Parts: sequence; C-alpha cells; structure tokens
Amino acid sequence: MKTRRLSCAIYTRKSTDEGLDQNFNSLDAQREACEAYVASQKSEGWMALSDRYDDGGYSGGNINRPGLQKLIEDIKAGTVDTIVVYKIDRLSRSLSDFAKLVDLFDEHQVTFVSVTQAFNTTTSMGRLTLNILLSFAQFEREVSGERVRDKFALSRSRGMWMGGMPPYGYDVKDRKLVVNPDEAKIVQELFARFAITPSMATLVKDLRTRHVRTKSWITQTGVDRKGRLIDKGFIYKLFRNPVYIGIAAHKGKHYPGEHEAIVPKEIFDRVQVHLSTGGTLTKGPRTERRTGGPYLLRGLLFSDHGRAFTPGYTSRGNKKYGYYINVDAIKIGVDACEVRRIPAGEIESVIIERMRAILSTPEVIAKTVRVVTGHRPEIGSAEAIEAMQSIDEVWNKLFPVEQARIVNALISRITVKRDGISIEWNGNGVADLTREVSVKEAA
Repeated sequence: MKTRRLSCAIYTRKSTDEGLDQNFNSLDAQREACEAYVASQKSEGWMALSDRYDDGGYSGGNINRPGLQKLIEDIKAGTVDTIVVYKIDRLSRSLSDFAKLVDLFDEHQVTFVSVTQAFNTTTSMGRLTLNILLSFAQFEREVSGERVRDKFALSRSRGMWMGGMPPYGYDVKDRKLVVNPDEAKIVQELFARFAITPSMATLVKDLRTRHVRTKSWITQTGVDRKGRLIDKGFIYKLFRNPVYIGIAAHKGKHYPGEHEAIVPKEIFDRVQVHLSTGGTLTKGPRTERRTGGPYLLRGLLFSDHGRAFTPGYTSRGNKKYGYYINVDAIKIGVDACEVRRIPAGEIESVIIERMRAILSTPEVIAKTVRVVTGHRPEIGSAEAIEAMQSIDEVWNKLFPVEQARIVNALISRITVKRDGISIEWNGNGVADLTREVSVKEAA
C-alpha cells in the first residue's frame, strides 16, 4: 500500500529582531531542526513545504503576524497537512489564541507537532499535555510582562528616559534627554510670557505668525514624523509637563530626572496657578463652552476652507444664547478665521426659510411627486402634493430633534463665507421625506 504524502509547513518565530541580520539566525536554526525532524519521518510520507512561514520580531501574545496569517490562509486552502514547530510557544503564548488555532487545525484535519515536545493533538492525552505546556508558556509571558513593567517603573524612579517621542525642547542622545537649544528657547519664552500675561490666543497667534512648529523626529522604525503648526492643545500639554523642571513622571508620581531643567520652578508653578484658576488656556472665554443641546445645523456648517463649526452657548443672566463657532477659533485663536462665530438663531432662521422656499417651488414638487408615486404606486399625485404642502404647516409643531433630522435629510452641507452662505441640497432627501410624511398620514 502506497504511503500517503503529507505536506509539512514549518513555522518559526522570534520575539525580537535582534540578530536577524546574521547569516544564520534563530529562525534558520529553528527551521533546520524542524527540517531534520520532517526528514526522519520520510517513511511516513512527510515532505517539508518550500514556502517559509517566518515571523521575526513578533510577539507570541497575539496572532497578528504575517507569517502565521499566511500559514492560516494555506491551511484553509487545504495545502497543509501537518504543522511543525521547534516549541509550541513559537506558535502562540496565549492559551485562548492557541485554543482557537487548535480548533482551526481540527476543522481542516491538520495535525500539529513540536520537535522538542512530542505529542499528538488528535488524542485527548495530547490535548491535555498541550494545554499544560501552553499554560506554562502563558504564565512565563505574563511574568515577563510584569518584569518589564517593574523595570520600567524602577528606571523612571531613577529619573531615566525610557523611550518614545522626546518632549519639545529636548533630544535623545545615548538614551538620555539632552537640551535642544533652539526648542528650549521657545519653551522658556512660552512659560515666561504666560506667567506674566496668561493669554493663550496671543501666544498661539504669535507662534503661528513666526511659523513655529512642533517637534519633527524619526521613530526607531524609520517613520518620519513632521512637525505641525502649534495650537492651544500642544501648549497646554507643554505647560503641564513637569519634565521642564527636571522631573521624571510615571503614573502620577514624580522623581528627580537625569536630564537638565529648562524652566525655573517658580515660573513653572506660577503657570500652574494660572491654569488652575481658569485662565484663557484651560477653558477659553467663559462664553465658549460646548453643549449637547439639539442644535439644528450640527455637523452641517463649514467654512470655505473646510473647517467645521461646532455648537456652543453664552449665558447672560438666566438666558442662554446659542451660536456656532469655527473650530480654528478654539484651537488656534479668534484671528485664525474670517468668520469666527455665528448666532444660532439667525442662521437657523435663514436656513429654514430657504428650505421652505425650495420645498414650495413647482419644480421640486413635480420632481418629488414623480419619485414618490414611482416608488409607491398606491400614493396618488394629489396625495403626494398634499404631503408636500403639509411639511411647512407641520414644521412648528415638531420637536427640535425631529426638525434637525429633517434638515439633515434635506441638506448635505452649508458653507459659510464672509459675504453669505451656500447650501448643498440632498436631492433624494425631499422625496424620502415626502414618502415618510405620506406614510404617517396614511397610518
């Protein structure tokens, strides 16, 4: 009887990319051991596939690895009979992930073999052995994670820099923060000016006029992060960062840092006082807080430069007055846009009048009636026309939320300019709305 040929896929993994540039690395060593094992089973019909399933520099804590995903695709395609690994933790260190993989193997009649841990996943004893070994692998991973976190916390408590994007005003050299002279001057200027006159708008306007940008840097993976023009959010984070007085912070705790301070502590403390007392930085003008009220044009208003307007309100006595404010006025300053703020009542009234005028034109009525009667033959032309005419009559009886829904159905976008507004209408919205009114009236 001829022995059945079994296609064996060899999978290798290494958690870090250290040493992978060598001529013979860890992945090669794993593969060589697996190939030798497959060769020893040649009499059983085992043949190693030429395709490589390697994951160098990938953790076993999840299955989001290119080599493993390629292996899974080939398993589903039916081109793999047996999976061979050096140790089971090369495939996964997560018990839940491995259980899912084993279910996938069983579904496609694929067996799993570890060169250094002999067991057969098709038997109950093999499954028990596998789960025990995998439990220890997951335990080792969790312990390793705790060690890394403890080491990180200990290093921070000693004031050491532990990687990531360096704060503005510093560069990283030999894994330590060193002062960047040009950026440090900007940091010192910001603290000094805000300590005397806490005006965020003035700072942002001046910095953007001078084209001062946030830090540009290249990550360890080679990604070039370009700096952007400074806004309020950036300066707020900068003012709150104790790194500038020589402090290393970790999870709310402060430790003396190895790096040099840029800002005197008394100036830093004075800035914190301004922030805590509700200066223009933290809250902006008191009239510019956001609210979740039923604004009719929420999400529809934009400047001619494509910047959105967001709802807000101001209080005068016991009354609240709504408005829409350009987001650039919030992030950058009031001088950043031609149209900074629009009274909500005024623009909503204009839009409602234009909407009513559009709905009452013969062209729109005729088009809508054709669409409605085409989709709903049971609705006659006279009935559709009556529905169109009733929209204007019913409007004032609707709740604000219902009015907003109708406006969003009819309008795609409203562009606000200094000399007026332009409206982009949703062509299908009128017909959809009329059909809905007709159905409600029929009910």
